[in-house]
Amino acid sequence: MLHQPTLDKLRALTLTGMAEALQQQAHQPDAQNLSFEERLGLLVDAEAMTRENRRYQRLLREARLRVSATPEAIDYSHPRGLNRDQLRELSACHWIRRHQNLCLTGPTGSGKTFIACALGHQACRLGLSVAYYRVPRLYEDLRLARGDGSYPKLLRKLAKTELLILDDWALQVPDTYQRQDLLEVLEDRDRLKATLVASQLPIEHWHEHLGEATVADAILDRLVHNAHKIALKGESMRRQSLDHRDQED
Repeated sequence: MLHQPTLDKLRALTLTGMAEALQQQAHQPDAQNLSFEERLGLLVDAEAMTRENRRYQRLLREARLRVSATPEAIDYSHPRGLNRDQLRELSACHWIRRHQNLCLTGPTGSGKTFIACALGHQACRLGLSVAYYRVPRLYEDLRLARGDGSYPKLLRKLAKTELLILDDWALQVPDTYQRQDLLEVLEDRDRLKATLVASQLPIEHWHEHLGEATVADAILDRLVHNAHKIALKGESMRRQSLDHRDQED
């Protein structure tokens, strides 16, 4: 017989997965034929899975990914130069654990944000911390942090994140403070954490875009030289999708 005090104690100890599994066992006649060790093993497995799912949901919530995307949902049918084998390898997230970077470039509508968020989602699945930022928003958050005294705290948070996704890179020419902020962020992460950059601008134009040659050299040295690269091409997938719907109508 299942005693309520046992369930109450398990929940008080935040062993909710084990408590739910114990309740299920009480209503499964076959479970009574298992040995004590077998039943205990099932309870421990249930608790471990509950904690893993809880951590995954927390990581996904904190990542604040711009779109809900997964590697399984990436569309390879459009001719945009996307290599399935390369994406499969990147989805294993070894590059994140090795503290490497990824530079993802391509024209508007080529699916950069979707791919970036899909890789971020996969990292959360594997228990890695992720933070998604549009670069203009990152600049603004850093500016505000300077003003209210939370700048060191924000830098520490960014430095600890295992995958930092910087979307909409090079949409605007950074000013002196923004270049310096960017260098500080990347310096803290250099060869210690992984960074994914998504940009409409080809890599060969990033130096010119950043301006201030010395700072640009330092930024790109920390970002590009240790990076995997994906250069998408072709027409906008959004435009192709609209054209296809028009034809169906």
